Amino acid sequence: MPQEFSFDIVSKTEMQEVANAVQQAQKELAQRFDFKGTRCSIRRDEAAILLQADDEYKLRSLTELLEGKLVKRKVPLKALSYEKVEAAAGGTVRQRVGIQQGIPVEKAREIVKHIKASGLKVQAQIREEEVRVSGKSKDDLQALMQALRERDLGIELQFTNYR
Repeated sequence: MPQEFSFDIVSKTEMQEVANAVQQAQKELAQRFDFKGTRCSIRRDEAAILLQADDEYKLRSLTELLEGKLVKRKVPLKALSYEKVEAAAGGTVRQRVGIQQGIPVEKAREIVKHIKASGLKVQAQIREEEVRVSGKSKDDLQALMQALRERDLGIELQFTNYR
């Protein structure tokens, strides 16, 4: 019986790095002159980051500050999903930034569709928040990994559990 090789396609964000980036952004926010005397804040809860600012201009500045800190900590910006800006108490605005953990079902289906369209002799199956790909040839699996890296699917992909 020939041996089967496989790997998992996942989308995970290192939450400790996100927490460190938020903490660094909070420190810089407290020290920056253009934010002195404002009601701007950056907070983190379980699966999101909450930005609050006096107006949309300051909110954009907060977003740039946060993204800069996340990039320095090697957190992919594709893992962030920005919700719409909403009015908050006291004339301020706030925005919730979701953090991607796992592959959503619709993206997983799109990945499987792309795998089938590639013409390689591999099988793909959706398993909760990941996609398992298996095949008889390591070369086919590596070619598929390369094809998925080149294709922009809108989320950050990692390849794990390669055997």
